[in-house]
This record gives sequence, C-alpha cells and structure tokens, in this order.
Amino acid sequence: MNAMGVRVSVEQVLALAPDDASRRAGSALGTAGTWSATGRGGGAVWGLCKGSGGVSYRTVVDTTGPAYLCACPSRKFPCKHALGLLLLQASDAAAVEEATAPDWAARWLTDRREHAGSTGSAGGAGSSASAALGAEGGAAAGPADPEAARRRAERRAARITSGAQELEQRLTDLLRGGLAAAEQAGYGPWEETAARMVDAQAPGLAGRVRELGAIPGSGPGWPVRLLEECALTHLLDRAWLGAYRLPAPFAATVRTRVGLTAPLDGVPLRDHWLVLAQYDAADTRLTTRRIWLHGTASGRTALLLSFGAAGRAPRLALPVGAVLDGELTPHTGSGQLRAEPGERFVPVAGPAAPPPGGPVGAALDAYGRALREDPWLDSWPVTLSGVLPARAEYGWQLADADGREALPLTPAAQSRPGLWRLVALSGGAPVTVFGECGHRGFTPLAAWSPETPGETVPLV
Repeated sequence: MNAMGVRVSVEQVLALAPDDASRRAGSALGTAGTWSATGRGGGAVWGLCKGSGGVSYRTVVDTTGPAYLCACPSRKFPCKHALGLLLLQASDAAAVEEATAPDWAARWLTDRREHAGSTGSAGGAGSSASAALGAEGGAAAGPADPEAARRRAERRAARITSGAQELEQRLTDLLRGGLAAAEQAGYGPWEETAARMVDAQAPGLAGRVRELGAIPGSGPGWPVRLLEECALTHLLDRAWLGAYRLPAPFAATVRTRVGLTAPLDGVPLRDHWLVLAQYDAADTRLTTRRIWLHGTASGRTALLLSFGAAGRAPRLALPVGAVLDGELTPHTGSGQLRAEPGERFVPVAGPAAPPPGGPVGAALDAYGRALREDPWLDSWPVTLSGVLPARAEYGWQLADADGREALPLTPAAQSRPGLWRLVALSGGAPVTVFGECGHRGFTPLAAWSPETPGETVPLV
C-alpha cells in the first residue's frame, strides 16, 4: 500500500528501479521463497531476505515516502532487496500480512518520520522515486510539491531527449554502414544501445531497440523488416524531439510510446462489460496479461493490462464470456483503448451478444484509421462478421462469405490449437470472430456461431 492506502502495482514498482540490472535482480527476489518474517502496516513493509553465505538482510520500505533501508552493501536506491520486497507485496498480497513492525524496523520508521515532520518533508532515501508511485504511476494523490514534480519531469524529459538523439545517431550509422553489417555485428551492440535507453529512462525506446536487434538473420526478408522497423523507430525519435509542435492527443501517444505512463483521462464509464479474451505474453522480466472487454451499452472496446514479476501470474483474471457490471477509466494516447478498472466488477446474469462486426474491408479501414492516430500500433481490435476460415496457398485466412476479401492469419495464430477450435465451430458456415488486426495479419481471439450467439468461444 502507498500513503493513500492504494495497492501499488508491479509495473509501478519496477518503475522505481534505478537501472535495468536492478529491475532484473529485484524481479528474481520477488518470490516468497527468498523472504521470511515479512509484514506490513502503518504505511510500511518489511522482511528478511536470504543472502549469500547464510546472511539475511533486514529490509524495510516506508511507502509514504517512499524511502528504503536495507542491511545490504548496495549503493543503489532502491536496492534489489527493497524492489523484491515491494514486488512480493504487489504480486502476492497473502505473502505479506498485516503485522506489528519488529523493533529494528519500527525504530527506523519512527526516526525517519520524526525527522520528516521536523523538516516538513517526507523525503529521505528514495524520495526521488516518489513521482513513479505518484504522478506517473497514478497510485498516489499527487506530489506534495508541484514545483519539485515539474523539475523531475523536466530532468526526465531531458534524459529521454538525449537518448533519442543517441538512438538517431545509431540508426544513421547503421544505414551508412549497410544493413548487412547488422547481421555480422550480432546482438551485442543492440543490447548496449537498449541499456543506454534504459539509462535515459525511455523504456519504450529500449523495447524497440531490442526488437530491432532480434530481426537480423531472423529468416528470409529480414533486411526489409529491419528497414521498416528502423523507419518507425526514427519516426518515434523525431516525434519526441518535435513533440511541442504536435497536437495534444498525438503528443500524448508519443509520450506513451517512449515509455512515459499515460495518465487516466476523463470520467469513469460504467457499463455491462463482456469479457472477450484474455491471454499472457511473457519474457525474462515480466508476464503481461491482456484482457479485452466490450461495453454492451456504450459499444466501447477496452484493454486491461496486468503484470506479474519473474514469471509469476498477474493478479487480474476475468473469465472469458462473462458479463460484468463495473466502471472503467481510460488512459490518454494510443486510441484510449487502455483503461483501469474500478473497485468492483460484479457478474451479471445472462449471456451477451458479440460486438457488432463487419466484413474484412471494414476491419482494414478501422486499422488504417487507428494507424493515423498511432503509427506504431502493432494491431487494432476488430470484429469480423460473416467470415469463413479457409486454407489458402500461403496459409489460413478468414474470408468474407461472398469471397470478395480475405485476411490472412498471423504465423503465430496458425500454430495455435485455437485455429482448429475455430474451424470446428464454423463447420463450413460463416461465424463472427473478434481479434487483433495488424500488419502481419489477423489474430483470432474469440468466436461466436450463429446457432449460439450468446456463447463466447475463446481461441487463445
């Protein structure tokens, strides 16, 4: 919990890490097996973390600052143990129960807060990270000092600008030397550049650089794919460097793409939400869960994101096909698809019809309009109605019943068991399919047959 009694998310904890190495090390310690004597209460969380040689490090975090104390020799704030403790609490609330602070933690908390009260500041070690839990993370009520928050934002913007300029030089050198050299150099230079983007506090740029590094030698046509992705990265760099000239909505999208957390925007929308799909994507640091919802009254499509550290399952899980009554608040930028759920989602009895769909051409038009607002979109949610799964020369596709247009399935979708579930559901008859439409094709996520329009069939 933070000072306002709101649980901090895994994403917000990872944003506190001083560098990528700390983020990885902290994620590895965010499991119950490495901790003992944990507890929380009074705006603090504490525990003992097993170290090398049988040593256990005393770690305590004052979440009202935040501020950190750890017996380890690290000079980083927060250290990996403090990050691991916060990640444990964020991803597994049952592992850190309400308790009375032990003497060693209580003494430090009392001394720190008495000092903060006498100086009129709740800072201390780690206070520079409060923006990540407050203004950027959306968990706190806001910074106590708006002027200090403005200066922090300016310093981070300056670091991101420096990183974008450095990345521009890296892309220029790549094109000057020729794309073939990228395969010979290997992945090392890309990872080094990505680490520099992390240091510049631009995780969005770092992610794009890592994706670029994975393209050389990845199969036939890789130089074309590398050139395309380099062009999109260059476009993002130039958009950030000239963001002051952009319309406000597009500037908000650029900020989210470089890695700044999009703030919540507007009034919460209450509706009956049909859970369309839920699936996870994992890497060595995070498991990201994507949940698609459709508002049965508003017609709005919304995306919920939930995160788990170090291979742990994210906390948020909703049953596909359920209809839930609740509120969602949208983020700014990127089409305002992403939203945050309210306090409660209450199940509502009865099935719900699928979202209204259209032919393949309408889906492509919708994706094209979305690209105009966000050129870096990988995909856009669409619903196809009256389509047939069919095998073509180059693989599976979804075709309009009249045969006029067809949309190929992505390579990943063609290797999933959900494809055969979709074929069986169709049985040669047109079906309605919800999924993600992108430049690599269509990924089906849920389907409905004409015979049972109220039954959502998950495809992932």
